[in-house]
Amino acid sequence: MPNVKSATKRMNKSREQNARNRAKRSRLRTALKRVREAGDAETAQARFRDAQVLLDRAATSRLLHANTAARLKSALARRVNSLG
Repeated sequence: MPNVKSATKRMNKSREQNARNRAKRSRLRTALKRVREAGDAETAQARFRDAQVLLDRAATSRLLHANTAARLKSALARRVNSLG
């Protein structure tokens, strides 16, 4: 345990941010999985739009590297287009 007040505060803030990041990452992974498992082109397209927004947000907040988000969006777009 930290002995200094500022270190205690930093530890608490770090835990909070870690929980937020875990929730965001989980939501993102679920959205990606839903796009991959979509049966027809119409649902895949709708789910892709949602996943695209989450990927952009994750890249903006540095949850993912920008190139990783771009690579995932590209791969998902190829998959969705192959259905249509």
